[in-house]
Formats: sequence, structure tokens, C-alpha cells
Amino acid sequence: MGNVATLSIRMDEDIKKRFDIFCADAGMNATVAVNMFARAVLREKRIPFEIIGSDDPFYTVKNQNRLRESIEQLEAGGGTVHDLIEDADE
Repeated sequence: MGNVATLSIRMDEDIKKRFDIFCADAGMNATVAVNMFARAVLREKRIPFEIIGSDDPFYTVKNQNRLRESIEQLEAGGGTVHDLIEDADE
């Protein structure tokens, strides 16, 4: 395996217990699962699953499609880049 490094993460205790049970049922431990995840990220050059924030309107299909269209437009040389406007209440 070559040189070995340690990765230490924090997570909710209940999630860890449930994750450990899942891993055991799948015939592995958490270390193997996290290594599999890391290898998939590096191989695919992306998070290997969709991340969705269901309650946040930013993550709606409509808004994500609009953002993709805007990015394509900017990459094609169109559109206008605007400075971020700070919230006046801050």
C-alpha cells in the first residue's frame, strides 16, 4: 500500500455507529469505505454521488438549470459579470 497517512474526521456519534454497522454488513470497515470513496473521487474527478439540499431553493432543478445556462453563456463570451452586492443589514 505504500506510505500510509492518517485522516481524522468528526461526525455525529449516531451517524458513526450506523455507518459502522452498514460497513460491517457490507463486509468492510469504515477505513475501507472512506478509502473507496477517496479513490472514486480521484478516479472520477468529482463527488461520486449527487448532493442535494432539498429545503434550499438554490438547489431546485429550475435554479440549477438556470445556473448551468448562465455558466455556458459566460464561457461562450456572453453575459455580464457583476460584483457581489453585500447585504445592507450586515
